[in-house]
Amino acid sequence: MTTELPPEIAHFVDRESEGAQIYAGLEEWTAADRPFPVVLWGPAGLGRTELALRTARTLHARTGARVLSADLDRFRLRGELDVGDVLGQLLNSLGVEALAPQFDARCRQYRRMTAGEPLIVVLDNVRYASEVEPLLPPSGAALVLVVSRGPLHDLADGTALEIALSPFPEPVALELLSLLVRDRRLTGDPAAAGELARLCSGLPAALRAAGAWVRRNPLLPLPRLLAELTEQFREKGITEVESLWDETYRELPPTSALLYRLLAGVPDISLTREAAAALLGLGGDACDDALQELNRAGFLDIRDLLHREDGRVRLPEWLGDHARRRARLDAADGELAGAQRRFVRWVLRQSQRADRFAAGRRLTVAEEVPPVEGAPDAPLEDPETAVDATVAEARKLRAARWLYDERHTLFACVRLAAARDWDDETWMLGEPVWTFFLDHPHQADVTEVFRTTTEAAVRAGNVPAIVRTHSQLARALWQSGRTEEAGEALDRAAAGARLLGGSKRDAKLRASVVEFRGTLNGVRGDWAAATRDFEESRALHRAIPNPYGEMLLTYRLGEARLKLGDAGAAVDLLVVAHRMAEGRVRMTGRTGLALGQALRLAGRTGEARTHIEAALTAARARNSDIGTAGVLDALAQVAEDEGDTQEAEEHRSAAAELRGRHGLA
Repeated sequence: MTTELPPEIAHFVDRESEGAQIYAGLEEWTAADRPFPVVLWGPAGLGRTELALRTARTLHARTGARVLSADLDRFRLRGELDVGDVLGQLLNSLGVEALAPQFDARCRQYRRMTAGEPLIVVLDNVRYASEVEPLLPPSGAALVLVVSRGPLHDLADGTALEIALSPFPEPVALELLSLLVRDRRLTGDPAAAGELARLCSGLPAALRAAGAWVRRNPLLPLPRLLAELTEQFREKGITEVESLWDETYRELPPTSALLYRLLAGVPDISLTREAAAALLGLGGDACDDALQELNRAGFLDIRDLLHREDGRVRLPEWLGDHARRRARLDAADGELAGAQRRFVRWVLRQSQRADRFAAGRRLTVAEEVPPVEGAPDAPLEDPETAVDATVAEARKLRAARWLYDERHTLFACVRLAAARDWDDETWMLGEPVWTFFLDHPHQADVTEVFRTTTEAAVRAGNVPAIVRTHSQLARALWQSGRTEEAGEALDRAAAGARLLGGSKRDAKLRASVVEFRGTLNGVRGDWAAATRDFEESRALHRAIPNPYGEMLLTYRLGEARLKLGDAGAAVDLLVVAHRMAEGRVRMTGRTGLALGQALRLAGRTGEARTHIEAALTAARARNSDIGTAGVLDALAQVAEDEGDTQEAEEHRSAAAELRGRHGLA
């Protein structure tokens, strides 16, 4: 069973008393439906996270309980936590296929999936008790380890065990140094070794940096190294630990020092190996060398890169301010802006590739970004070049997963580009966000992202972009219940559409705006108006001509006719759409299911069963529990119409069981 935890650090010392408190508290915990919460708090650099991870590993080995983890800082938008997104990650870790759309429903889904389960939940970088409450599993067999800078007195009504971590006393600091640096200089000069430990103020993070610093200078006597540091303290009057990091920084090779400074310019983002190379801009080999040097210096932890295909690195919290200070002092003119521009364009290019590979070729406005010099592409492969259908599908899923994994990087780049007034990059990033949004429609950040992209498109004066971004914003708004604002956004899209030219792409954009308007009318319950809009949009697609758009709008018209109770007209439309969808696996399944439902309502249950059973086979082939459950519901209705109540009940029970696996009622 996987634990989702990174590999253990090489040397872990002390903290026995803190561990004993946790294990004793867990033994005494008697609540039946509430987890045992433990808060590990203190300033950065004390090893809070490593203690939480070590505790989780130990208990997992003892009990086999599943381990879930989330770094809450990765889910913050301008300081505000998106708890629903955190729940989404935890539910995905639990194997949930479809997330409940609204926050309250997602909370209920999480509670269903975790009720009574033996779990270990690690929540890092928590700021307030209110952030933790929705993430507590209703299980007395669960332990929740919360890592925070300060105490969280309101957590769990005061029942949480709060452990304030302190710096290591000198003997423990020396023990850690002796493990990190197996060097006779330490054993031969205890006084100098003690002084080095005191310079680190008992911070494990500083001790690790000091150990790396000593290892890099194997020929210098320890007293000389200490004398140089002490002189710096007198001259600069800054903290001992900061000075130690300054000395370590000065010994870095130029490329490693550059990467260290640049990492401070992308705060709150963890980077893949390729993303770090894009930030540096000197190629993959140079970046790998720099990452290894920063790891040896104690400035980065690269274990995740070594042990996971999609491993990531992130500048540790306690070094962020130091790296930013070095950047202010040492960076060349335009160094950070150039790196950020390169990074944004690299993320844009990779997102465009992932968008196309996951969703296929579709209506887009932005030009494709060419390869970025000095920045290798992410390892994504084009499904269209695959001979085997299974390989092609795996590549599509890999691209979709990349968009999901990199969503916070994508959103951060939208904000960064907007802050830098890079309007074209800002609105262009909205297109891959759109593909992500279609698969994950209830991401709280997305509405703000689309607002940002619409503003950038207006500033850029790009009419097609104005039309596209306002349409995207409209959907995000109506899906969050803000239909009036969605209508206003679509009015702006329609105004822009009237200014479009005569190209095929512009014609598709005009048809798309009308389709969006029809969908909004359907959301409002005005299916007669929706039908008129879909008919108009289909006519526009026919005039282009655009066979896929015509097929899609025929399908939408069939659905609208069903809503109006006109089953006969719906059947006629859906027969055509189903025939036109042939060769497109997902649309064949969607149109086939809709056709089956229309045939049932038209009283043609035998034909309905044939189409719905075919849709069931397709859903099972995709290993989609939620899709299968929806088809089973339709099949149950057919069986009931045929008078076979036993079969109907079997289908409904099977559908309920599938939804139950994913915490859905």
